[in-house]
Amino acid sequence: MRTPSTWRKVCALLIAFFFIVQTSALAAESQRTVLVMGDSLSAAYGLSPEQGWVALLGQRLGETRPGWRVVNASVSGETTGGGAARFPRTLEEHAPDIVILELGANDALRGLPLQPAQANLQRIIDAAHAANARVLLVGIEIPPNYGPEYANAFRAMFATLAHENDLAFIPFLLEPIATDLSAFLPDTIHPTAESQPKVLEHVWQTLEPMLQ
Repeated sequence: MRTPSTWRKVCALLIAFFFIVQTSALAAESQRTVLVMGDSLSAAYGLSPEQGWVALLGQRLGETRPGWRVVNASVSGETTGGGAARFPRTLEEHAPDIVILELGANDALRGLPLQPAQANLQRIIDAAHAANARVLLVGIEIPPNYGPEYANAFRAMFATLAHENDLAFIPFLLEPIATDLSAFLPDTIHPTAESQPKVLEHVWQTLEPMLQ
């Protein structure tokens, strides 16, 4: 038979356990999420995952915005079609408050028609907005050997989407390092580990006001 003293200890433990569970649940509910939907430029291609700009963003959020976390749903080689296909499930799984949308480079590198690419990006934007998530659209530029007409149309695609949907917008993800060949891996496409902080700073300038 338990004594009154034992019952008091059991009750105290149950109350403490309940408090911890409730506190953890409230913390989880109050935490907000930045979801990055990107390709190899955001997936730290050729590097350790923790060296990429998205992981560095997560570290910064932990240090300066403890109520925020980052989820990296980027996949190397991803096209806008692939991103649009998997976005609904990703959206449901993570319920983001902000979506950083960085897709399109692989469509262009394969010379794919831009109209479907724009439609795919629009699908992602529409789904994000329907889920009450804000979108930061991140553009990319392609090498000049694809021809000025295609390159200009590709650049304009991002600007049009940003304008028509009233989005926060970064025209060129790699702008701070684009003219420095040493900032890239031997493939001349993906930034080195040393360049990733510069990419983060570039993104942060536009993202930070959205975290308020």
